[in-house]
Amino acid sequence: MTEKENIIYLEKAAIYQNKKLILNNVNLSITQGEFVYLIGKTGSGKSSLLKTLYGELPLYTGKGHIAGVELKTLAWKNVPQLRRKLGIIFQDFNLLMDRTVEDNLQFVLEATGWKDKHQMELRINDVLDRVGLKTKGFNMPYELSGGEQQRVIIARAILNNPEVILADEPTGNLDPDTSDEIIKLLQELNREYKTTVLIATHDYYIIEKFPGRIVKVQNGHVFTQEDFEI
Repeated sequence: MTEKENIIYLEKAAIYQNKKLILNNVNLSITQGEFVYLIGKTGSGKSSLLKTLYGELPLYTGKGHIAGVELKTLAWKNVPQLRRKLGIIFQDFNLLMDRTVEDNLQFVLEATGWKDKHQMELRINDVLDRVGLKTKGFNMPYELSGGEQQRVIIARAILNNPEVILADEPTGNLDPDTSDEIIKLLQELNREYKTTVLIATHDYYIIEKFPGRIVKVQNGHVFTQEDFEI
């Protein structure tokens, strides 16, 4: 598999946060349509790796790209363009609590260049239906359960038909049954739309129940599944 055929690619990358080296000599290749877990202890560097992939942290050393965007030369002003190609799912929801579910989604569409109100309404209805929240558009986020709020986050993440979904501990605040529902939903999106999914987690229960390729972060390095045992 060549570099250009990988939708996520890092080669000899060094990842820093606040000038502190977090991960060194990172080599990572993920192809279109893969479902991959990024595992490691809390504080091991999983989130820093994801932040580099979605442009929150700059890539100073090595090379890499995601969804056709070169990370080494990515200017801060172009980060929004990158994120239109990505769906990002956070553990702590990051919803706007003073507006409805529909208004949360409309805010994202407007921020990413949508203009036509009718097309926005159709798109919002479509993604809410896809995540099983067709009747919840007029609800405020605080009226929803934790699992429903995470479904809203997934709906928000897929608004622009992303090539890649990056999920940072998406089940971290959820009970086991609700966690199952969220991972099932991500697997459905992966299967039906060939969306590449990379999930950072330390929840080995979901990995055993919903298998995928595994990449491990440990001691400042990233290992592929051939190099370690769970």
